[in-house]
Amino acid sequence: MKTVVSFKTINKLAIPATIAGIAEPILSITDTAIVGNIPVDGLESLAAAGIVGSFLSMLIWILGQTRSAISAIISQYLGAGELENVKTLPAQAIFLNISLSIIVLLSTIFIIEEIFVFLNASGKILEYCISYYSIRVWGFPLTLFVFAVMGIFRGLQNTYYPMLIAIVGAILNIGLDFLLVYGIEGIISPMYLKGAAYASLIAQAIMAIMAFFLLISKTDISLKVQFPLHKELNRLIIMSLNLFIRAIALNVALILAVREATALGDKYIGAHTIAINLWLFSAFFIDGYGAAGNIMGGRLLGAKDFKGLWQLAKKIMIYGGIVSILLMLIGFLFYKPIGHIFSNETAVLKTFYSIFFIVILGLPMNTVAFVFDGVFKGLGEMKYLRNVLLTATFLGFVPTLFLTKYAHWGLHGIWIALTVWMAIRGGALVWKFRRKFRPLLQNT
Repeated sequence: MKTVVSFKTINKLAIPATIAGIAEPILSITDTAIVGNIPVDGLESLAAAGIVGSFLSMLIWILGQTRSAISAIISQYLGAGELENVKTLPAQAIFLNISLSIIVLLSTIFIIEEIFVFLNASGKILEYCISYYSIRVWGFPLTLFVFAVMGIFRGLQNTYYPMLIAIVGAILNIGLDFLLVYGIEGIISPMYLKGAAYASLIAQAIMAIMAFFLLISKTDISLKVQFPLHKELNRLIIMSLNLFIRAIALNVALILAVREATALGDKYIGAHTIAINLWLFSAFFIDGYGAAGNIMGGRLLGAKDFKGLWQLAKKIMIYGGIVSILLMLIGFLFYKPIGHIFSNETAVLKTFYSIFFIVILGLPMNTVAFVFDGVFKGLGEMKYLRNVLLTATFLGFVPTLFLTKYAHWGLHGIWIALTVWMAIRGGALVWKFRRKFRPLLQNT
């Protein structure tokens, strides 16, 4: 059946994908807001949550790339009308991914202190990092399983069930945050930062259980590993490896930003933690249209509908652009109140307000990068995505970061470097898409 590229079909995928996508940053933002207002060592707790959160995000996004590879392959088979031929692949991919995650988890447990010392944590912040990570890390394989299942649903052109999973996880995490961090007088003692860690772990476990039951009850795809190995497993592994390298380059930028902000002092890492959580929230909000591009792009490519693919890219750019402009208006209208949601520390807020405008002004540029990033994942162009990130990180972000550091621009320099990073990413993807698909469009 021909895929119709319209406002209705795009938003039917994009809106649930947006809601599902913002669940993760909402969890991080909730942790940040609640932890930042802890009455005992609030500033140190906020800094530790920011450092650990950045490191865990790095691990999840490096090993969670199988989701995009599974989604791309399934959607292409669906577009070609050959879905039956790919049903044994997801179980093999999930087994491989979970095995890798357990190896990574076990290997980091023994060097927790060294990891956070490298990230410039020391003293009380280091102690909090170690205790927080020691709990949060056990949710790592659960999150990767949920990611993989969401990838399967996306490939099947279904963003509704991933949205349900994400909503349940977000609501549960927020409720448990309040319950365990602050406690209930006479019933539950306040656990402070450890409470936030347990809240996240429990929410991740419930999401994994829910993902498992939805997959086995709502699809014909089995989670039983069957042999022989699927012929597409090799392509999936290569795609995942390219995205793996890409994710490392991506996280080099994010981790270096955290490391440099931490080195500036407590108020700077506190301000950066607030800014990066808002940046991630807006990124996932915009990325709903990137998800629609991912899902529909793979199907259109499988059907060799290049005209539809070109229309898809144009329309999701327009819709994503509208969302980014609305987010910019909200950011400027509520410039001061937004900061107070996360912290009452005057020094942190003053530092945050000095750089928040850079975060807001970069939103349209982020839209271009995120939307075309999703399209290219759906098309299976993982090698090019890898090369773009390597270029943007090591020829754009890193030189800008250290030049601004040399010029003593502080936190402003870090966020200018992140802006340069996003500009290169978006520009390179637009150039490639036009160069590759305009000729194909003219030949149809």
